[in-house]
Amino acid sequence: MTHRTHASGDSTLAIRVIPCLDVAEGRVVKGVNFLDLRDAGDPVELARTYYEQGADEITFLDVTASVEGRGTTYDMVRQTAEQIFIPLTVGGGVRSTDDVARLQGAGADKVGVNSAAITRPELLGEIADRFGAQALVLSLDVKRSPTTPSGFVVTTHGGRRETTLDAVAWAREAVERGAGELLVNSIDADGTKRGFDLELITLMRENAAVPVIASGGAGRLDHFAPAIQAGADAVLAASVFHNGELTIGDVKSALAESGAIVR
Repeated sequence: MTHRTHASGDSTLAIRVIPCLDVAEGRVVKGVNFLDLRDAGDPVELARTYYEQGADEITFLDVTASVEGRGTTYDMVRQTAEQIFIPLTVGGGVRSTDDVARLQGAGADKVGVNSAAITRPELLGEIADRFGAQALVLSLDVKRSPTTPSGFVVTTHGGRRETTLDAVAWAREAVERGAGELLVNSIDADGTKRGFDLELITLMRENAAVPVIASGGAGRLDHFAPAIQAGADAVLAASVFHNGELTIGDVKSALAESGAIVR
């Protein structure tokens, strides 16, 4: 399997700006540290708005991902894929290669896998073997912790439950098993709008030979460039876009001014 170098080593690889839509029962929701979720709009409309603003990709995270809600999710993915012409990643509740096949059938380009891979790491290899590493994003919800060698621990249930997994070791294992990208979300920073966890991004960059998407903490325009300088290949944000505080164009302009290459 070939791994590409980090964006800074190859001028042809533009930095991606990715709006993330946390979806529950067909609506976009947003909270701080995954708590106090509130309605933020219609996912299909929001995705189209972000596509028109110049988003490089769209990520849907199905935060309820219950079996009953699955039909709603497939409909939402299908409607979105008909209106946007950039990669669409869907995460939440992906537990088997059949789930991936159904999501791809509805129009998803990539899937994000999180807790199911922690429960059964073999799932990563099964998905990569059947659909290719480029279709598989490992989503990590990471917290600072003195209990692991790297100082960061993997959590589940939106950061409410700590596992025993060291975040860096788990990322390395996931890449070896076939994950083509890492979506690294800092639970400590999530929703705080105080900036990305740069130490976490740097650690992931040094330890993973696949693209790293930085998530959690974006609040101002000047938060994005440091994440790229720390080693992220893409930046992901949610509430700053949903609330209309920043546009995709604003972020791309700020990144370009910092010397990053954007599309």
